[in-house]
Amino acid sequence: MELFEDEGPGPGNAHDYSVGEITGAVKRVIEGEFGRVRVRGEVGRVTHARSGHLYFDLKDERNTLSAVSWKGQVARLSHMPEEGMEVIATGKVTTFGPQSRYQLTVEDIAPAGAGALMAMLEKRRKSLEGEGLFAAERKRPLPYLPQVIGVITSPTGAVIRDILHRLADRFPRHVLVWPVAVQGQTCAPEVVRAIEGFNALQPGGPIPRPDVLIVARGGGSVEDLWGFNEEAVVRAAAASGIPLISAVGHETDITLIDHASDRRAPTPTAAAEMAVPVRADLMRAVEQLGLRLAAGTEAAVTRRRQRLADIARALPRPEALLATPRQRLDIAGERLPGALTRVVDRKQLALARVPLSPGLLTRVREGAAARLDRVSSRLAPGLQTVVTARRHRLERLRLSPQPLERQVTDGRARLARAAERLEGAERRLAERRQGRLESAARLLETLSYKATLQRGYAVVRDGERVITTTAAAATAERLEIEFADGRFVPEGDGGGSDSGGSGGSPRRKPAPKPPEQGSLF
Repeated sequence: MELFEDEGPGPGNAHDYSVGEITGAVKRVIEGEFGRVRVRGEVGRVTHARSGHLYFDLKDERNTLSAVSWKGQVARLSHMPEEGMEVIATGKVTTFGPQSRYQLTVEDIAPAGAGALMAMLEKRRKSLEGEGLFAAERKRPLPYLPQVIGVITSPTGAVIRDILHRLADRFPRHVLVWPVAVQGQTCAPEVVRAIEGFNALQPGGPIPRPDVLIVARGGGSVEDLWGFNEEAVVRAAAASGIPLISAVGHETDITLIDHASDRRAPTPTAAAEMAVPVRADLMRAVEQLGLRLAAGTEAAVTRRRQRLADIARALPRPEALLATPRQRLDIAGERLPGALTRVVDRKQLALARVPLSPGLLTRVREGAAARLDRVSSRLAPGLQTVVTARRHRLERLRLSPQPLERQVTDGRARLARAAERLEGAERRLAERRQGRLESAARLLETLSYKATLQRGYAVVRDGERVITTTAAAATAERLEIEFADGRFVPEGDGGGSDSGGSGGSPRRKPAPKPPEQGSLF
């Protein structure tokens, strides 16, 4: 080791800081220097965390500032940041030690001027229009005369008074008012809940379902009307199952809900005029239509009456129409007796020319009588008289003017038809009598006293006599009790049931009298 060799560096007087001390010192310097600030910049990357926090970047041409808005602050933001939007963010500059960075805790966001708002509005409008929410073919017609009108607006403003007054002047209707905030942070969610709430009502329920909705607000600045440009409000209006009229702002104010609604009204008063017609005009129109109907009916009846009179004059008289047929009828009536006589003569002459055999006639009669006997044997006794009369009539049968073969054939057919009718009559008579017999049996069973015995009653007899009083029971020789399942003779009267008892029983002996007590004296 050399004598003049330099020694190594010593510990010196510098303080050794820990990482936490440096981080805390930086945090105190930054938060103490800046405190609450307003930062203008363009929104970059936007991230919605599942915890509800919102992370995004603020940037300019060369620098980027991280920004965060906690869950409780996000609900109070007047405008939600969107990428590419120029905003002014208000908050506090703080540090995040675990990542050695500083960031801006944002409490509120406002667009950087009207130009930025309009640019964001135009961007949102094109996006929603591309989804077809503003298409004309999806818009529905308004009902001509709604029974119930739902109004979504502030309950304390002049808008609701104007709407109610205009409805009362034109055509009074039942109005349901859903109160909402028409500007501020709660405007959009309350309007969405109102539209969805009216659509959730069931027809015929305790609260009537509106036939048309009116979303109304008075005029204001772009910022005041911004709640009606929110995407949630536009989607709720487009999805409404009830036709919706948008009446937000004045005629020059255009919001996105105007594009999504079924009809846009320049003012709330105009929305009331769109919802209902004028009652007086309708009454005048109905009156005029009634007058036209009466005049047209009268003219039509007059024309038809005149035409009927013209046609009636051209028709011939009834006497002239009936004269010729009546004459033909008289001539035919005069010729009828002679014609009948000639027909009978021709038939008799033809019959006289036919050779008849006595044996054939006898066989026909015997065969018909035998078949009639077989049929009549199967008939009920009540129908025997009819069959006998037919048999006597057959025995007295004489040949008619027609040929014998045709007579035999016709007689056989008539006999077969008569047999079928008689068999059917016998069967129906037996069915009717069987039905009456069954009905009488059921009635007899219902009215029989045995049905009463089934319910717990009994019949007391003395031989064939029915005992109905205690006096008759005291003088009875032999008591017999009939139950539903058999008869019973009490002890002392022959005892036991009827199944094991003998034919007769001795007369019941009277109970012996108790012995008289003697005198003690």
